[in-house]
Amino acid sequence: MIRSTDQDEQGKVLLKIARDAICRALHVPCDPVKTDAGMDWLQQPGATFVTLTRYGQLRGCIGSLEASNPLIENVRNNAVAAALRDPRFSPLSADELDSVHVEVSLLSRQQPVSFTSETDVLTQLRPGIDGVVLEYGQHRSTFLPQVWEMLPEPGQFLAKLKAKAYLPEDFWDEGIRLSRYTVSKWHEMDDTKGEGTNG
Repeated sequence: MIRSTDQDEQGKVLLKIARDAICRALHVPCDPVKTDAGMDWLQQPGATFVTLTRYGQLRGCIGSLEASNPLIENVRNNAVAAALRDPRFSPLSADELDSVHVEVSLLSRQQPVSFTSETDVLTQLRPGIDGVVLEYGQHRSTFLPQVWEMLPEPGQFLAKLKAKAYLPEDFWDEGIRLSRYTVSKWHEMDDTKGEGTNG
């Protein structure tokens, strides 16, 4: 996670970086992002998800679970991927850009979840707080904490997480591994693209 007392200002920068990357990919003019020597935090490794919405509906979401490259590169790469390479959607067009809102989620490090049963897992999950990664053999999926808004019950949340990993919703096996993480997130406001709120 980035370390600063002014996360709101950092969030605004990340949102502008994401939008600028999408503009460039679509060959659309965009206000340039101003970075300076005091923004060395952008060069630190970071893992992000970039989510695009249009008229309140999901329009693309791509991210990284591991902080393997500088934060500025991670946001740029995920922003372009969310706009153009989310397999669930057709590539974003330049005509849509003005009606799209960008959200950037910055992930904490993953923490393994220790459990003895599925029931034990459900008692440990923290609705609205935990992002969860599920792994079983070659199957893997994750939900950001924001997904709790649509799936507020732990049982439903976990069932849909398994389905996302192409497993039956009622599947359970002792080989399942779970990790959790938290996020700092910022999203563009309706009236001013690029103004973010942390929360």
